Amino acid sequence: MTRLPATDPAASADDDAALAARLVAGDRAAFEVLMRRHNRRLYRMARAVLRDPTEAEDAMQDTYLRVWRSIGQFRGDAALSTWIARVLLNECTHRLRRSARRQNVIPIVSTIPQAEVDAVADSNAELPEQTVARLEARALIERKLEALPERFRLVFLLRSVEELDIETVSELLDVPAATVRSRHFRAKAMLREQLTRSLDVAERTVFEFGGEHCDRLVARVLARLDAGEAARDP
Repeated sequence: MTRLPATDPAASADDDAALAARLVAGDRAAFEVLMRRHNRRLYRMARAVLRDPTEAEDAMQDTYLRVWRSIGQFRGDAALSTWIARVLLNECTHRLRRSARRQNVIPIVSTIPQAEVDAVADSNAELPEQTVARLEARALIERKLEALPERFRLVFLLRSVEELDIETVSELLDVPAATVRSRHFRAKAMLREQLTRSLDVAERTVFEFGGEHCDRLVARVLARLDAGEAARDP
């Protein structure tokens, strides 16, 4: 799903108003346009808050249904995307309070499905090992991002991943711009520290040879030694 190009604020406001008017009139084609336009950003936000892909999708579905039913309340005081994002954050907060998921984190599975590797490989001119390495790196970053406290995780996602400006994030999260800046700086610092630690551990185990590999080699050498001694016996 491609990111929509930046537009003039006035044109964007007109577009929001026109789209909202079509939704109020029950235009389902316009509703599909709205969902496709916001799916990626809303999923990332829901995933950052809830830490569970299935729960994130469920939150998105409930958010869209709420938007469909309450679009008449949209007054254009903020961008339509901001209004929808606030509905999503309220839904996520409600789910966290209801299920107490803060202490029951569901981690991202580190094993990358072969189907995903194949799909990415088919769409890029990468060697298979490059594709796997990139996906592994992405999975590592996602795991470290999920480990950040929510207030830092969400700001990092909106600023660094979605590339929203500070003012938009400030309005969306209802915090001062200075808070957005400090949280974003702190989030990057924590991520950098966590990734550095992981790399340090990985460096100490590069080309490690132990366990089954070690046992197998020893067994093969001993077997060949036994075979050689048997051949020399009269």
